[in-house]
Amino acid sequence: MNGDAEESSKKENDNIDITYPYFLTTTDHLGQNFVGESLLCDGNYSDRKNEMTNALLAKNNFGFIDGSMPMLAEDTTDLMNWKHYNDMVYGWLISSMEREIKSNIKYAIPTRDMWVDLEERFGKENAIRAYELRHIITAIHQEGMTIST
Repeated sequence: MNGDAEESSKKENDNIDITYPYFLTTTDHLGQNFVGESLLCDGNYSDRKNEMTNALLAKNNFGFIDGSMPMLAEDTTDLMNWKHYNDMVYGWLISSMEREIKSNIKYAIPTRDMWVDLEERFGKENAIRAYELRHIITAIHQEGMTIST
């Protein structure tokens, strides 16, 4: 009988579909951080967005933020799975932000709304500041100092 249970378990494991959008590994948890540095208020949005996009694409979960995995209807059998995984992706996004940003965005549900809100807040280039920085860089003079000074 023990052999039958082992065989049945083996067959179930052989049928795991890692492309299933609600698939989690044993290492997935809410506090997981996929980006090297937290999203800051001072202009690292573009880099963090690219890193998080790559991580979510690799985990087959980008649909929760691009809108291709919208919230399911209340009478849908997979609704609890959707909510569970949306919360997981939400946790991953929140864990990659500094405290000040978290406190301003933590009530955006579903995760897609948070992603859109972040894009609206941080996704626009500050053209005036970019011009100022370029101007400062081009105007730098060594004025007789050595390179190491």
